[in-house]
Amino acid sequence: MDTYFHSVRLDKDKCRGCTNCIKRCPTQAIRVRNGKAHIIKERCIDCGECIRVCPHHAKYASRDSLEQLDNYKYKIALPAPALYGQFNNLDDINIILNALPSLGFDAVFEVSKAAELISEVTRLYLETKNPPKPAISSACPAVVRLIRVCFPELIDNIILVNAPVEEAGRLARNKAVAKTGLKPEEIGVFFISPCPAKITSFKQPIGTEKSNIDGAIAINDIYPHLLKAMEKIGEHDELVALHESGVIGIGWATSGGEASGTLNDNALAADGIENCMKILEEVERGNLDSVDFIELNACQGGCVGGSLTAENPFIAKARLMKLRKYNPVSCNHLPVKEIPEEMLCNMPIEPCDDVMKLADNVQEAMARMARMKELLKTFPGLDCGTCGAPGCKALAEDVVRGFTTEHDCVFRAREELQDIENTEQLERIIPAPFRDTLKKD
Repeated sequence: MDTYFHSVRLDKDKCRGCTNCIKRCPTQAIRVRNGKAHIIKERCIDCGECIRVCPHHAKYASRDSLEQLDNYKYKIALPAPALYGQFNNLDDINIILNALPSLGFDAVFEVSKAAELISEVTRLYLETKNPPKPAISSACPAVVRLIRVCFPELIDNIILVNAPVEEAGRLARNKAVAKTGLKPEEIGVFFISPCPAKITSFKQPIGTEKSNIDGAIAINDIYPHLLKAMEKIGEHDELVALHESGVIGIGWATSGGEASGTLNDNALAADGIENCMKILEEVERGNLDSVDFIELNACQGGCVGGSLTAENPFIAKARLMKLRKYNPVSCNHLPVKEIPEEMLCNMPIEPCDDVMKLADNVQEAMARMARMKELLKTFPGLDCGTCGAPGCKALAEDVVRGFTTEHDCVFRAREELQDIENTEQLERIIPAPFRDTLKKD
């Protein structure tokens, strides 16, 4: 269990134990105990839903800062295409790209450039590799981790193609080595990230032995600094033409952009973690075997909806649509019509088998499953969350695993305390919507 890393963290001083997070976590990775939330790290997929819904800002993502640029002799910024939709009244992406060096970067390499190459690789992959249908994108690390944890039988459907950010990191470092003569380890490659899942994918790579990214800076952290730097660029200043991507590359920032880049009419896109789970359930049932390709984004709207962005995702999407309007379809192409091996994952994607299993041996697991069924019969089935678990089934699982007792259920407590004479006092234990007594006027 100690091998699992996640970038979503809890600030216990800010946590009020409100249980909002346990209801929205797609993998039931959060419990509230002793008035504080607790993240079960082996179940966390770093989708950022808890960051988004916490009213007290007690959840946050561990990320890098601009100060860490000082650890390298040559620094490269990899702006996600979602960054381009964060700024109002922007009519030229080059303004953003020209402002980044003033924050300490020596070079800028657009992730959208690599995205256009990955779009071509994906098209060739679907044509030549004959993956199981429907083939599922590997670009969203939260979705890949979700499949590993909750839908391991669908791992073979994931296409083994590098994510655009990894490809951008590889290309940017190679270019910098050739230009500067520095050693690869002397060059720092920093992704400007819209979400915590991307940060985790660099710390604990999936599908590759070592990430091409050295650090990740959140969009909402760099936004105020970048805004000031952009304001210093005068209207008549000559901009260096750093923007080298088209409609397809920029489109990866929003849901459906990757699917459109495959140029396949038989592709499907879904966004939002709950919708992604519904689609994966349909795939599991065999209802989508006729679909060629599925793009899934854990964040609503795609990467523009990441929990580390600064702007409303719908506004950001509208801005991106305007920015890419007069761009060419694609500015980046493979030199030959075959897949370079370095653009494919070099490690298999493994299931997280030990996350959901109830015990190390079958007999014990079956016994615990039977115990869970018995417990569920005694629970009210309301999934109210007052026990600190996301639902009755999760509480039953916690009980059989030895993490808590069935007495955490307030309804079970009421039944066991029926002999108490002071019924009014007893009713105060029960959440107001479920009390038997009503306050009279």
